[in-house]
Amino acid sequence: MKPVRFVLQPLLDLFQRLQALTMPEMKAALGSRVDMTVFRKLATLGYLTSYSHRGSYYTLKSIPRFDAQGLWLARGAWFSRQGTLLNTVEAAVREAPAGQVASKLEARLHVQVKDVLLQLVRARRVERQDFHGLYLYTAREQTRRQQQRMARQALWEKGDQEPNQRHAASVLFYSLLDEQQRRLYAGLESLKQGHGGDRRLAEILGLDEQTVARGRQELLAAKVLRGRVRQPGGGRPRAEKKLPVC
Repeated sequence: MKPVRFVLQPLLDLFQRLQALTMPEMKAALGSRVDMTVFRKLATLGYLTSYSHRGSYYTLKSIPRFDAQGLWLARGAWFSRQGTLLNTVEAAVREAPAGQVASKLEARLHVQVKDVLLQLVRARRVERQDFHGLYLYTAREQTRRQQQRMARQALWEKGDQEPNQRHAASVLFYSLLDEQQRRLYAGLESLKQGHGGDRRLAEILGLDEQTVARGRQELLAAKVLRGRVRQPGGGRPRAEKKLPVC
């Protein structure tokens, strides 16, 4: 009995059209119900599995056009030049100039990585250390690990100083303004900050929250006095000159 021969061209054509395929799609293209048949064909072509979607998408090595981070997206599935998610996360940690934290890695890779990071730490493929209340993941090599830690510390110190510097600059600029300008400036900064901006600006500038809200509302309504600080009749009432009583 002759062995069944599966024609490869329909599978190649489907890859060229869709770029990434699932196992059921590949079996349908080959006319087979057996996973091993598909894997044998893929092995002759060279393939990658997605690191997202539990590895359920496949592509040929010749298809992806990886970005600068070594990632590629097809049909909602993410692929990596490193192959598996484990290898991808390890490379991302090792290559990061200042190490990595889980939240940044998840934003970069578009998948959850906490369990993977724990696997890498337990396998002693990356290092984990506490850094100002966060876990910082670094390379295993001592020299590289020290470089990453120092770079992260420099970033933290810079980030810690910048809010204070911005705060001081805002207060200094605010002190140079007249009454209306102060109110409008506070309103403008509140608009930039969005929800809760009135309260934050009131705390920074030492204003009443209602004053900040008023400045914001005046800006939105374009109710700005030009050449005046107060509304006509505003301010303290004029003192009347008293004449001596005869």
